[in-house]
Amino acid sequence: MAVTLVSRAEAPSLQQRLFETRRRSRALAAPLSPEDMTAQAMEDASPTKWHLGHTSWFFEAFVLGPHLTGYRPFNQDYDYIFNSYYDSVGPRHARPKRGLITRPSCGEIFDYRSHIDAALAELFSRGLNEQTAQLVELGVNHEEQHQELMLTDILALLSQNPLRPAYRRAPVAQETQAPTPMEWISFSGGLVDIGHDGAGFCYDNEMPSHKVMLAPFRLGDRPVINAEWLDFIEDGGYSTPTLWLSDGYATSVREDWRAPLYWERRDGAWVTMTLEGLRPLDPAAPVAHVSYYEADAYARWTGKRLPTEHEWEHAAKSVAIDGNLSAALAPQAARPSAGLRQMFGDVWEWTQSAYAAYPGYHAAPGALGEYNGKFMVNQMVLRGGSCATPPHHIRPSYRNFFYPHQRWQFAGLRLASGVE
Repeated sequence: MAVTLVSRAEAPSLQQRLFETRRRSRALAAPLSPEDMTAQAMEDASPTKWHLGHTSWFFEAFVLGPHLTGYRPFNQDYDYIFNSYYDSVGPRHARPKRGLITRPSCGEIFDYRSHIDAALAELFSRGLNEQTAQLVELGVNHEEQHQELMLTDILALLSQNPLRPAYRRAPVAQETQAPTPMEWISFSGGLVDIGHDGAGFCYDNEMPSHKVMLAPFRLGDRPVINAEWLDFIEDGGYSTPTLWLSDGYATSVREDWRAPLYWERRDGAWVTMTLEGLRPLDPAAPVAHVSYYEADAYARWTGKRLPTEHEWEHAAKSVAIDGNLSAALAPQAARPSAGLRQMFGDVWEWTQSAYAAYPGYHAAPGALGEYNGKFMVNQMVLRGGSCATPPHHIRPSYRNFFYPHQRWQFAGLRLASGVE
């Protein structure tokens, strides 16, 4: 992994962030019953209990075991059930069957987390060298990734319950904003810098920084919203094969897609399943839970296209000036209407770019080299960060990636075009 070196003088702030992150994982699980935490919604998702165990195992396997002298594993069997995809580490339990791991119990998993937390505290008390600090920083970011997955996987699970239960209480009702017309923001293109600039943490797939030549282009000032997607549905977008890639249309027909995931028609009106339960569809909210195939078809329907990941990053850096995302992450009403809006913290945005290595990329040595590089095939890049993404995890250079048919993430789209 590529991370900025952390000196011993900076270790206390790293320690604080580590344990804040560890506490947040417990807090995310707090509204759930043991039954909720054990069930698995589908093959792409994992039980909450597994996420809690896996993020602890990650610290055990890559930080504590190699770098804390005298460390004793909590349970040797956990190497098998909580390894995700690290073939270099050893065999592992099949991902589609994680929901069958009824034992260890949820209580034992929380005991495991306490064991890991105590060992991490001991590690800090002895002092961290730079290599160990880098690994702790990686573990923190890894756990943040799984916090997002916990929420998306919980939503996938509760959506399959016929009672449509809520994960959390809905916030105080707010007046729904009327949809606003999309505006277009122009960019001159040219030779631009792409990739992480070296300040702060990044994953290895964000490097090395390099130059890319962009033609002039335009981006929509906001993501596509539900009201616009309804127009696509009503115009027969899901049943018009000329709008779709061949694999996409075949998938849509096979899976009987007629709307984004979690949308339902009840009493003649659209509702959608959320973490707050079944809610009326907000026409002004960014559309979410659509696949790359759907996003691409919608863009064709409008006569536009999806942006490349390089166009998206170049535009995003104009929002996150000097890497400060505070304004970009503020509520829309608190931001000026001119310019790009909602680039961070609402929905991940599909791009038309295939997930591949940057020029000069080299995977990290050892098992951690399996973290990103081995997945650089048959997937598409998403940018931005969603409402489920921890704010510390959001930056313009971040490269998320999923298979083009997947819909359970908070993924939407922003339109792009050439300059007319």
